Amino acid sequence: MPSVIDLPPLVAILRGIRPDEILDVAAALVDAGIRGIEVPLNSPEPLVSIRRLTERYGEQCLCGAGTVLKPAQVDAVAQAGGKLIVTPNVSQAVIARAAELGLVSMPGFATATEAFEAIDAGATALKLFPASTYGVQHLKALRAVLPPIKVFAVGGVGAKTLTEWTEAGIDGVGFASDIYAPGRAAADVGARAAAIVSAWRQARGSANA
Repeated sequence: MPSVIDLPPLVAILRGIRPDEILDVAAALVDAGIRGIEVPLNSPEPLVSIRRLTERYGEQCLCGAGTVLKPAQVDAVAQAGGKLIVTPNVSQAVIARAAELGLVSMPGFATATEAFEAIDAGATALKLFPASTYGVQHLKALRAVLPPIKVFAVGGVGAKTLTEWTEAGIDGVGFASDIYAPGRAAADVGARAAAIVSAWRQARGSANA
């Protein structure tokens, strides 16, 4: 089971994906270098997609669910083989259940209070959401008080802004419509993912310069 140490820095959020297209899209993402794949639970038959995804790519990628709101949903994702639990909010019950099952949890937060509540509940990493609303200065201020924990930016972060986010101390990014949208061909998804992987590598180089 992937740990916080090998938590992939780029997560593709496949909101609205159907079970009949999950494997083609996942193949394109893996070929492009993406190693984190999230199927939001408000997608069509998400647990079917997660099961197919984990059966084929569970050894290569950290796969799981997003928009997880209840502990019972954590159980359902785990039963489908998912290892990643992403939430839009801080639910201590959801985080604690994920920890009990040995899953990677990434709750969405905005404030220092929410961040510490998530950490106390056992969060693996944190998701600043929506990142574009709060911005890089908000992240920099939070970094001054947070303990060592990985923080991802999700919501409104694109390839063109990756450098400023990495310089602000972000550890990873979740991409939704920049990579996938319902009906988008797998080849197009792969090309978009490859461009983001390249931009991330360049941004990390700039951040480490």
